Amino acid sequence: MAVDLSLIIADLENKIAAADSNTPVLDLLQMVTAAERLTGGSNVYDSAGLLPTESEYIGTIAMTADGTIRLYSGESGGWDTLDSSTYTILVHSFQGSVSGYSSGGRTPATSDVIDKFPFSTDANATDVGNLTVARFSGSGQSSSVSGYTSGGQTPAISDVIDKFPFATDGNATDVGDLLAVRTQASGQSSEFYGYVSGGTPGFTNVIQKFSFSVDENSTDVGDLVSGEIQLAGQSSSDNGYTSGGAPAPYSNVIQKFSFTVDGNATDVGDLTVGRSNVSGQSSDVSGYTSGGYSPSYQAVNIIDKFPFASDANATDVGDITVARYAMVGQSSTANGYTSGGFAPGSSDVIDKFPFATDTNAADVGNLTVARYYISGGHQV
Repeated sequence: MAVDLSLIIADLENKIAAADSNTPVLDLLQMVTAAERLTGGSNVYDSAGLLPTESEYIGTIAMTADGTIRLYSGESGGWDTLDSSTYTILVHSFQGSVSGYSSGGRTPATSDVIDKFPFSTDANATDVGNLTVARFSGSGQSSSVSGYTSGGQTPAISDVIDKFPFATDGNATDVGDLLAVRTQASGQSSEFYGYVSGGTPGFTNVIQKFSFSVDENSTDVGDLVSGEIQLAGQSSSDNGYTSGGAPAPYSNVIQKFSFTVDGNATDVGDLTVGRSNVSGQSSDVSGYTSGGYSPSYQAVNIIDKFPFASDANATDVGDITVARYAMVGQSSTANGYTSGGFAPGSSDVIDKFPFATDTNAADVGNLTVARYYISGGHQV
């Protein structure tokens, strides 16, 4: 038996989100009790003899002082002992292990295509679905089961949050709205929420988030240090990052905000070169900023890397195969990818560079249609 704590927590979050004035008081109390147990309120006991026996504890994970982990099972009617061979606790990872996705963009016609390409082999992308509305310059987010495309232009600026499934190839559905219409923003993803940072109209500094567990509108949770557009997004396990951006002279600032507590971003470092229209990638220990458009009005091929463990400046660790801007990034557990862009002219190139060593990218495939101003940060 495998116990996936993330699913238990997600189910509880869904029940809490659905609660209203008609929810029975007993149900509300049980939700509170369950939340306390999952967050350490009452799920550690001095001995097995102190474990409760009431039926409402079914599904509870508890630990006794000797380190034994137990599950109160409805099947056995008691506390089953779990060991490392019978349970699995899943740790959230932003990176994917199966596929990367690119959605929307310009060809220069506006596109609604959702492309997918494999991480296990170097290969071309396939068209696996469509956004609800063709658009470009949206931001991208990923949960463990779905990709999201937020905002963008159609050419009218949009507030739509689209969601498409990873398990099956299919079209996106409209599952919510941003606070206001937004384009040219960056996207970040925690375990439970998608984030949209910066963007236009104007040069907004707003950080907004929306839930992955329920389909809903976004909320305002903080501010960037300064309002930026055309900036890259990166995600560690604990924090969201933005890097670069406009207006001119283009920014070199790396900003960080917490996933744990809603709040404002802080300036934590600088890119090697200020630039806009950049793509972002994330390993489990570092953020990457690839390509872009420089203050000298030239496309650049630079791959910058900055650490997640400490606040520090980025270093130049390699080059993408062709200098370009307005492309999008994806992240596997082993590699960073850039796809599409403008070089000049629409590009269909999918580049890959390794996280383990600092080196140049290689051309490993093509999108189904050459395009730029794509949404990404989708991977599973």
